[in-house]
Amino acid sequence: MDNFIHAESVSSEYPDWSREKSTGIWDPGRKLLLSLRRYQHWSGKTGPYAALMRKFLVLRHRFWSTVTGADVPLNCDIGGGLRIPHPNGIVIHSDAKIGVNCLIFQQVTIGTQGNGVPRIGGHVDIGAGAKILGGVHIGHHAKIGANAVVLHDIPDNATAVGIPAKIISG
Repeated sequence: MDNFIHAESVSSEYPDWSREKSTGIWDPGRKLLLSLRRYQHWSGKTGPYAALMRKFLVLRHRFWSTVTGADVPLNCDIGGGLRIPHPNGIVIHSDAKIGVNCLIFQQVTIGTQGNGVPRIGGHVDIGAGAKILGGVHIGHHAKIGANAVVLHDIPDNATAVGIPAKIISG
């Protein structure tokens, strides 16, 4: 029971960068995030070395995108501490905003539906196969169930499941 982490103990404001640290040579989800973070770091720099690093990091990002089957653009706004333990099939729109310390499982789509892009709060857990579409806002510490289709806002600390997603607690 000592290993149990309460939702309130994970911050929705301050990133826990240890969640993104690679645990070994073959860690595709974290390597994909690392290539994205490094590219964003070097995109603000000028000079020939910075240009060379950006080209290298684009290739590295493409490699890990191919390995994972994920479509996570280099310019997307993702807060620190993101965990993607099974990154295959994840699709994130380039304009979507994802808060800190989130957890995204496989086959998740975060995209548009004609009326804006999703904004996901801090410490949100998104289950496998979930779809978050349109200009919705997901509150802090929310949970989205597996295969849920979210088309409306979800408040803080709520759990949403189903097609279309309905709030079952919170």
